[in-house]
Amino acid sequence: MAKKPVRGRNKGPSKSRKGKARVGKRVRVKSARTRAAADVKAAHGELQQWTTAQIEEAFRRFKVANPEPKGELRHINPFTLLVAVVLSAQATDAGVNKATPALFALADTPEKMAALGESRVRDLIKTIGLFRTKAKNVVALSQKLVAEHGSRVPQSREALEALPGVGRKTANVVLNIAFGEPTIAVDTHIFRVGNRTGIATGKTPLEVETKLDRIVPAHYKRHAHHWLILHGRYTCVARKPLCEKCLINDLCQWPGKTVVT
Repeated sequence: MAKKPVRGRNKGPSKSRKGKARVGKRVRVKSARTRAAADVKAAHGELQQWTTAQIEEAFRRFKVANPEPKGELRHINPFTLLVAVVLSAQATDAGVNKATPALFALADTPEKMAALGESRVRDLIKTIGLFRTKAKNVVALSQKLVAEHGSRVPQSREALEALPGVGRKTANVVLNIAFGEPTIAVDTHIFRVGNRTGIATGKTPLEVETKLDRIVPAHYKRHAHHWLILHGRYTCVARKPLCEKCLINDLCQWPGKTVVT
């Protein structure tokens, strides 16, 4: 017998349910001004730090709702994952996913990408922001993989960050998804969730990453990256978070959150 899906799964809400409160629940949405003021307070690190028990409970709930979270960038192998993540800088995963099928059909290895050339890559990814710079970096990193790494994606942060267009966040994503390492790549979503909820505050992505690395229990760390990204992408959204649907509403320290009664 097929198992029933877990309710409250940490993924994108369907259009029919988006914005609706939980059945039988009453909510009081705070004003935009109040939410903005609360975000300023959170950004200044003024929220109460979560206890060890609260952190454990939050990730326990994420795991129950979505035991095996997946990244949303489509890829074929570690190389195409690396390329997709490089292309996703200052762009949406959805936008990247529209452009990469044609690119990867022609070049799914460093050798093929290098042979394709910057001009052709540029034409294939021109719907993505900063496509000229990204095309240059994709071809250059492909050439470097062929010349210095035997056409394989290296499994160290230092080697990854030495590739053109690859920073710490990109390296962490590749290490996590391609190699299963418990790294946490702090993007805009995780940065917002960390500061807004109070689970891990910091003025820079590195500060938030360092704190998360320290406080997230080891048995949750491998998937923590995806749970937090999905939470920020579909629930704790920037302008008007869906607090009434939030798995960790009662733990969240944000003063601007919707009150659920």
